[in-house]
Amino acid sequence: MSATRIEKDSMGSMTVPADALYGAQTARARENFPISGIVFPRPFLRAIGMVKEHAAQVNRELGLIDERVALAVMDAAEEVIVGDLDDHFPVDIFQTGSGTSTNMNANEVIANRACQLLDEPLGSRTVHPNDHVNYGQSSNDVIPTVMHLAAAVEINEQLLPALGDLCKTLGKKAREFDDIVTIARTHLQDATPIRLGQIFGGYFRQVTLAVAELERTKEGLCELPLGGTAVGTGLNTHPEFAQKVIAGLAEVTGLPLREAKDHFAAQAGKEQVVAASGALKTTAVALFKIANDIRFLASGPRCGL
Repeated sequence: MSATRIEKDSMGSMTVPADALYGAQTARARENFPISGIVFPRPFLRAIGMVKEHAAQVNRELGLIDERVALAVMDAAEEVIVGDLDDHFPVDIFQTGSGTSTNMNANEVIANRACQLLDEPLGSRTVHPNDHVNYGQSSNDVIPTVMHLAAAVEINEQLLPALGDLCKTLGKKAREFDDIVTIARTHLQDATPIRLGQIFGGYFRQVTLAVAELERTKEGLCELPLGGTAVGTGLNTHPEFAQKVIAGLAEVTGLPLREAKDHFAAQAGKEQVVAASGALKTTAVALFKIANDIRFLASGPRCGL
């Protein structure tokens, strides 16, 4: 049998693998939600590490957490950000609605890793998951904040640059192909003549519109719920906490991040995420259409098909 240790929290004791950085809440969640085997992806874990790192930094600046502990939490959170601790996040993506299990998974992993960095044993609570790593936070504002942050960063750093390159290429091809006359089609049937440049100009416009919609939804994602704690009232958090953490996140991501104007709306609904999902689906439909058109054009010696 593998070596184990006992981790305790307010709900009792749990057995965990001896070398696991997570604790009792994570172990309990693994038992409660053995649903899909799908765990949170790298962008999400990166974002939750960023939130925890900047939270520790701000709590240190505000004098709310001992400097030695805060620095260890920041170092451990940085390891989450870069992906060194991904194996210690086993909780299923389908779980309790507020994401408490994953927030506590992060808190436990960072706390135990910080204990190691301070030469303290795992589970010693020298660095506490709640009292230090989760200080001034709740699953109810952390998880929606991480959802927004992860999506905004991925759209900004991965998708928009790729679509920008595609737009440049399509625009260039529209100009290069402008004197080529080909056959147009409606419902896959031959139609009137058309210039190939006009076809590629249409593709260019489709992608341009998709980019504009993604930019708009990215703006909505940049409003973060952090600071509302449990239900939006900001109970048990310093009044400067959220603003300072979000300013730090904005600096490292280059995104125009800001605190939610209304924390009750920001935590009770996730319309910005729905809007972003819609923009991503719209983009996928446009790209699928363009790809199929080009596939048809390549299917014959003259005009395809």
